[in-house]
This record gives sequence, C-alpha cells and structure tokens, in this order.
Amino acid sequence: MKGFKDFILRGNLVELAVAFIVGVAFATVVSTFTEVVLSLVGKVGGNPDFNNFMPGGVPVGAFLSAAVAFLIVASVLFLFVVKPYEAAKARFIKTPTEAAASAAPDIILLTEIRDLLAADAARK
Repeated sequence: MKGFKDFILRGNLVELAVAFIVGVAFATVVSTFTEVVLSLVGKVGGNPDFNNFMPGGVPVGAFLSAAVAFLIVASVLFLFVVKPYEAAKARFIKTPTEAAASAAPDIILLTEIRDLLAADAARK
C-alpha cells in the first residue's frame, strides 16, 4: 500500500492529470475557434464545408475540411502555446552554455580539461 501511495503522490501522476484536463479544455477552445474561423471563411468565400466536394466522383471534400481545420488548430497551438513557451524558456531557463559562463573559474578550467581529454580519446 505504501508503494501505491508513493506512486500517487510522486507528482508525475498529478501533473499528468492536470495536463490532461487542461488539454481537454484547450481542445474545446480550439475547436470553437476553428468553427469561428471557418464561418468567417464561409462569409468571405462561400460555404467553408467541403464535405460534398467530389471532383471526378472522388470524395476529397472531407479531407479538405479536415486539412483546413488542422491548419487552424496548428496555427493556434503555435501562436498561443509554442511561441510563449519558447519565450518563457529563453527568459527563465539557462542553457548549459550560460550556466557554464556563470560558473566559478575552477569549474570552467576543469570542464575545459575534461573536453580536451574527451577529444584526445576520440582521436585515438
């Protein structure tokens, strides 16, 4: 029983549950946004529903509708999740190079010696 309690309280499971719930809520927002954009496309260029489009009898309309919806979802994710995440990561998380630059001089020297030894071993 202690192992199960440790597993539940470890944090990864709780973080995963929160991520899942936020993901479901975000999916609802994105699907609603997609409907808004498609209705705007419909006002500008006619019906945005391509499901009945069948050139030569081949039903490619459903694929076109799904492709347009995918592009809208990908754009929303990129603009509202990926870009802010990258900006926050660049601002708050140090890269190994930045961390090494702020390290003590003896640590820098030891790191250089380690890298030289590794390069020498790779040449042999």
